[in-house]
Amino acid sequence: MSVQDVPVRAGTRPTIFTRAFLGLLWCSLGGMASCYLLMSTLPLFVARHGGGGFGAGLSTGVMMLATVLLEPLVPRLASRFGYRATLAGGLVLMGLPSALPLLSGALPAVLLACALRGAGLGVLVVAGTALAAESVAPSRRGEALGVYGVAVGLPALSCLPIGIWLSGHAGFGPVFVAAVVVALVPLTVLGMLPGVRCEDDPTEHGGLLAAARRPDLARPALVFAAVTFATGVLQTFVPLAVHGATAGLAAGALFAQSAATPLTRWLSGRYADRYGARHLLVPMVLLTAAGAGTLVWTGAPVAVIVGPLLFGAGFGIAQTSTLALMFDRVTRPEFGRVSALWNVAYDAGMGVGAVGFGIVVSVASYAGGFALVAGLLALNLAPVLLDRRRSR
Repeated sequence: MSVQDVPVRAGTRPTIFTRAFLGLLWCSLGGMASCYLLMSTLPLFVARHGGGGFGAGLSTGVMMLATVLLEPLVPRLASRFGYRATLAGGLVLMGLPSALPLLSGALPAVLLACALRGAGLGVLVVAGTALAAESVAPSRRGEALGVYGVAVGLPALSCLPIGIWLSGHAGFGPVFVAAVVVALVPLTVLGMLPGVRCEDDPTEHGGLLAAARRPDLARPALVFAAVTFATGVLQTFVPLAVHGATAGLAAGALFAQSAATPLTRWLSGRYADRYGARHLLVPMVLLTAAGAGTLVWTGAPVAVIVGPLLFGAGFGIAQTSTLALMFDRVTRPEFGRVSALWNVAYDAGMGVGAVGFGIVVSVASYAGGFALVAGLLALNLAPVLLDRRRSR
């Protein structure tokens, strides 16, 4: 039985922190901690073991490619094996391959580890997002998605720097072992998760492309993809744009973005439950566009901090509002494919943003590139206003 099928007494507000939701948070924390421990450490390992800059970039590219390729398949896996077993598989794929570089530092072995971990990440984010929606009552879904977003965002704040620090002080080995352990420990709480399957009927709902062709789902997915495009730009190029400035300025900028995002992701979820998610889309557009536009002044330290802070706040709103909106427009059997569509928009947008902006700045300045990104984000107002008109 799903949590959403459990009756609630009149006058009471259903809790978010059900047994299933707490188990999901623990699994997500462990899986994402493992992910972020090696997100920057593995490319550094490759570069120092003869792979150079090309090998370092290839390690990240292989991981993200595997993630995007697996995400559309996760609803089928959850339909056949259930969310519990699917999440377990994701944790194993994230954890065990982290030990491969201990056996061989050769580039093919490391790329194999990256591909397997990318597959695990694809499983974890799609199954986790869908199960977050399954594990709470519909009236609390927005806030639950916000809390879930905080849980998957906190490891980025802590484990990215921990991985780099630990590799510099104790070597790469302890980081690889830690990445294995933190991914596998949550397997002990799998019993807290419901044994439900993704009730997906391909003959009724079609595939992922069919979901993408639905205008009511495509509009928020397109808006979110534009925001993640900009996210890939900021995370990749802000450190390069402020190169030569105060050593901690770039780190401070990325920290400001990473700190603002989980907070607004949670707060926007509370707002969405009370007043509706679509009211958050216009403020999201304004915040993200203003944040990217502020980075035009990369020579001003205040702008380099304030810009990512504003963008991070808008990014957190974008994550919760678009996802809540998409879940509200489908039935429970379609949660899996909505999660897959949203996560594909997330990862593909970030990848295309990093590559596309690299092409732009090869012929233009960073200031001009950030101005173009701000303009792209401002154009999000068009599908947002269209969605508002069509939803009335």
